[in-house]
Amino acid sequence: MKNIVSIMGLLLIIACTGPSKKTADTESSEPKPDTLRYDEESHLSNVRQLTWGGNNAEAYWSFAGDQLVFQSDFNQWGVSCDQIFVLDVDKVSPNQKPAMLSTGMGRTTCAYFLPGDSTIVYGSTHLMDSLCPADPPRSIDGKYVWPIYESYDIFVSDLSGTIKEQLTDTPGYDAEATVSPKGDKIVFTSMRSGDLELFTMNIDGTDVQQVTDELGYDGGAFFSPDGTKLIFRASRPKTEEEIKVYKELLAQGLVQPTEMELFICNVDGSDLKQITNLGNANWAPYFHPSGEKVVFSSNHESQRGFPFNLYMINIDGTGLERITYDETFDSFAMFSPDGKQLVWASNRFNGGTRDTNLFVADWND
Repeated sequence: MKNIVSIMGLLLIIACTGPSKKTADTESSEPKPDTLRYDEESHLSNVRQLTWGGNNAEAYWSFAGDQLVFQSDFNQWGVSCDQIFVLDVDKVSPNQKPAMLSTGMGRTTCAYFLPGDSTIVYGSTHLMDSLCPADPPRSIDGKYVWPIYESYDIFVSDLSGTIKEQLTDTPGYDAEATVSPKGDKIVFTSMRSGDLELFTMNIDGTDVQQVTDELGYDGGAFFSPDGTKLIFRASRPKTEEEIKVYKELLAQGLVQPTEMELFICNVDGSDLKQITNLGNANWAPYFHPSGEKVVFSSNHESQRGFPFNLYMINIDGTGLERITYDETFDSFAMFSPDGKQLVWASNRFNGGTRDTNLFVADWND
């Protein structure tokens, strides 16, 4: 899943040294243009930092393109696990405390604006317990794992933090909701079939339809710009041993996200195709504004599990291109609605800490 706390668990093993190619301007509260990018990152310009501290990720644009909703566990904002926040992209500073939109109870994940930008959807465990659910071990029998909290359900909230509606109420995991650019559908991951599959529903929670049905963890799905296709990442255990391990971990509410590839299909699940075969973890995909490419995060060039960098590939699996050249972690990329900007989460220039911050850049094709 997208669980940022779990992802950060992986990053604890990464050497906490900042990138060496450039030095960030730490004396100024507003970084100078392009001091936060590497020379090789030709698709990015005017890079700006949006958060300063904690683990911040999964920042998704409003339909108007002026706000971002994201999740953070920054304890200086008074939270002890991931909660949902919103910020104005053009009004940020190192001392900011963005408005929190979630209840502050339980753990939350994967917020996304609904049409009109007055409400959001997000996953939360608060109905089960007001406290944050316990973190599982980072590894089981030497296998790095993510938790799949069965108490996650999907809710609608207004921008004052008031929950207006509960969209899912089936037993087991329901989370990872994202919204079609057309404003009519939501795609999400659910355990309701007994496996982690993709489903769609109307934005009011009606007309739930199953999209995928192969064994493995299907998640992190996004719609194409025209709303007709889905891009997602999935594990596909094939051997008897792989299937055994997958099922045993899933029974414990865990998945092993170290082997994932990207898949594309029509919204109804037809014409399913695997578009990467790179090995390691390929995940967090998002469509390029053209609808003909996707940007995603991968460690397929890594020898020790890191770094993760952003890449771009055609939807037919050709034309792989590297986008970022970080030495630690870049992921959760999303284009603005007008296609002119890219937001993502990164460990770059964090002063040797473990902080994962949000960055936005102008996009150059």
